[in-house]
Amino acid sequence: MDISTLNFLAIGVAAISSFVLGGLWYSPLLFGKVWMKETGITEEAAKNQSMAKVFGFALLASLVIAFNLAIFLGESSTLETGIFYGFLAGFGWVAMSFAINDLFEQRSFKLFAINAGYHTIGFTIMGAILGAWH
Repeated sequence: MDISTLNFLAIGVAAISSFVLGGLWYSPLLFGKVWMKETGITEEAAKNQSMAKVFGFALLASLVIAFNLAIFLGESSTLETGIFYGFLAGFGWVAMSFAINDLFEQRSFKLFAINAGYHTIGFTIMGAILGAWH
């Protein structure tokens, strides 16, 4: 595939969509409090980390994910195929990878559901954006 044919604006928007979803998903409005309890992260520990570093690397990771998904979807993708393959990548690869690790690390099902749900929905949204917007 010739990467010059990729829509880098769509890749950027897809990455930002995942970043925004994460901000909402892990906020106290949705799953933030349960996630903190399940991970053992306290409010104090969360406040003591470098937020610029965390958000910067999270945005960079989202850009890499969106770029890879754009290549995976290819030039002939549509909204429907983007949604479908985004879901399959999020659930079938990412969520199931979490499942394997979480089983061996004896993490709770709640934590798995929160993290796997975020990535499944995030990949589905990114796939939709990338599939529809060439």
